[in-house]
Amino acid sequence: MSFENLGLRAELLRAVSEQGYTDPTPVQAQAIPVILQGKDVLAGAQTGTGKTAGFTLPLLQILLGNTSGARQGSTYRPIRCLILTPTRELAAQVEESVATYGKYVPLRSTTIFGGVNIRPQIAAIRRGVDILVATPGRLLDHVQQNTVDLSNIEILVLDEADRMLDMGFIRDIKRIISLLPARRQNLLFSATFSEEIKQLADGLMNAPVRIEVERKAETANLVSHVVHPVDKVRKRELLVHLLKDHGHKQGLVFTRTKHGANKLCEQLSGHGISAAAIHGNKSQPQRTKALADFKAGRVRLLVATDLAARGLDIDQLPYVINFELPNVPEDYIHRIGRTGRAGSTGDAVSLVCVDEIKLLRDIERLINRPIRQDVIDGFKPDPTIRAEPILNGRTGQRPDSRSMGYERPRRQAADWSRGSRTGNSSRSPYRR
Repeated sequence: MSFENLGLRAELLRAVSEQGYTDPTPVQAQAIPVILQGKDVLAGAQTGTGKTAGFTLPLLQILLGNTSGARQGSTYRPIRCLILTPTRELAAQVEESVATYGKYVPLRSTTIFGGVNIRPQIAAIRRGVDILVATPGRLLDHVQQNTVDLSNIEILVLDEADRMLDMGFIRDIKRIISLLPARRQNLLFSATFSEEIKQLADGLMNAPVRIEVERKAETANLVSHVVHPVDKVRKRELLVHLLKDHGHKQGLVFTRTKHGANKLCEQLSGHGISAAAIHGNKSQPQRTKALADFKAGRVRLLVATDLAARGLDIDQLPYVINFELPNVPEDYIHRIGRTGRAGSTGDAVSLVCVDEIKLLRDIERLINRPIRQDVIDGFKPDPTIRAEPILNGRTGQRPDSRSMGYERPRRQAADWSRGSRTGNSSRSPYRR
């Protein structure tokens, strides 16, 4: 199937062609015709599957079809499409996609998010926009200041809805929805379908068409996974060794905490390795500069928290390195989704200490396969070290010892001594 078979207008097809695309991805092939029919859509799609174009292209066509000649030439342009995203980076990239695919149609778009001066955003809205891409918090700031009117919304898109709920935006989302016209088209995209997502969809959507593509294990199969067992205190040393002696070039490195990201950047700089941190405590200009420097090759490593696990669009990213495993296994999928995008391959490297064995088992269950291990010469873990609870993560709290698998630390410590360089699952410390 080609894009020409999906019923898109010539202006949109021209923009798609200029981007070098001829065949739609599975989520695009399924979502675009349904959205063009005006139906609500509940879509499950991993990052890197082309889902942004999957909703951007049809909503541009719908809005164009509903735009009269008078409105096109009028100075007053009510906001008719609202796209909500969890992070500033994703908001910027979605709006960039809207501008890219809508370059030949007379529709305007802008983005609003926190961390930057609100006045230019107010000015852009007053000039008139058809499509508004926003993060929930900053949008409500505009609502409180009466600088945005949501009474003409025809299409609502919730992108990365599961991430927005994870970040605690559920009340903000419900408040925003209460400000919208009851009659509208709703599009919800989520990597996972939790009970919260189902409840949100039930209260939001009218007989939605459910689309689900790229299951987690299938997405993970596009990436080559390897675990390097190492003591926690030697992780930084091993990372430097891999970067200097094993040919690891530019990559995205994940830590659990903001402080950890900053500290690692400082340490890497001390070893002559250029690195920039990106996380929630960085201002938007700092985050934008760090990402731009990384994409331009001026910075070798981008060190990020899970904030960056969604929405960062980096072409040809060869490596994702988990300096620390995430507490939530689904976040591993979102992290490695930065590489192996759109059918290409990539490498996911994880530095795993004894504290993280339970987290690793959870990830392996999620992707339905063991991950090969490789003990690097000179970095074999000390088998006498006992596992300790991981104090920091998404909640910043000490996890329950039983739920995290720390009820038998002596056995976990002994497991490390049975590790092998070949990744033989029968001897792996990650299998019981």
